[in-house]
Amino acid sequence: MAKAKFGLRVPSFPVDGSPSTEFVEQILMFVGELEQAFDSAWVDDHFVPWADFVSIDTPNLESFSTISYLAGVFKRLMFGNIVLCNSYRNPSLLAKMGATLQALMKGRFILGIGAGWKEDEYIAYGYRFPPPKIRVQMLEEGVQIIRKMWTEDSATFKGRYYEIKEAVCVPKPEPVPPIMIGGGGEKLTLKVVAQHADWWNIPNVSPATFQHKLRVLEAHCNKAGRDPVEIVKTLANIVAIGKTEKEAQELAGKSRFINMGSRENYIVGDCNQVTEKLSKYTELGVEHFILRFVDFPKTEGARLFADKVMPVFKA
Repeated sequence: MAKAKFGLRVPSFPVDGSPSTEFVEQILMFVGELEQAFDSAWVDDHFVPWADFVSIDTPNLESFSTISYLAGVFKRLMFGNIVLCNSYRNPSLLAKMGATLQALMKGRFILGIGAGWKEDEYIAYGYRFPPPKIRVQMLEEGVQIIRKMWTEDSATFKGRYYEIKEAVCVPKPEPVPPIMIGGGGEKLTLKVVAQHADWWNIPNVSPATFQHKLRVLEAHCNKAGRDPVEIVKTLANIVAIGKTEKEAQELAGKSRFINMGSRENYIVGDCNQVTEKLSKYTELGVEHFILRFVDFPKTEGARLFADKVMPVFKA
């Protein structure tokens, strides 16, 4: 069985109507109880809940602030964004923020970033929402600026959308954080992944879809003269695990995160079924799973997963 690492998806908003103070305590309890079992923890980047099944005025935690706090509390885990919207923070500022956080975290930061997609959020917060092609082009420039500022004494870059001149970023991050680019757009996004990403993330896809996207990525890598093995492949997914298949199906049926009409895209079942599903992904090259457990804020599902499934992939 191929080895893999496992990350916890830290919810940024409650789905049970909990007020913000209670929700924060739920997060601290959840991560605290699971810190020793998992390798990493991840927070998405939205200002309001991205899910349409909760009210827009539901408490929602900002990604970078949340990671900055949690990383100081939980000192064993790697922390990353899944994924930052490039449009929301100037790339040079984000490079400085990431470098500072890496210094404070002592090397446990992963910068996840993408082109952005939530139009109503852009508009509500005063950001221009350009077409997809432009957003991806802006992402490509942004990633280049971030890497330059992390690796060069002074960085200069002049693109179509961003420009910096002799920008200094000290302290330099040590080590340089991996840049994980999220998305599966075959013509644009995966081309940027092939050229600039250290890690790649795609969410909630079946093994067959993952295999197809990976082949597209490999084709882009070949054109760019890059070995696709250099890119760490990650999968974000939703898990409904139970001691029995019936229990898992009941959990999945109650979750608004899982579309039961597209069950093949998710990880649902008893321990053996979940292990079998994960093995399909690892055989295709997934090296790091980023998992949302549907029974949050309970920890039973994640604990069962850690006790019965993860050891198979850690051996």
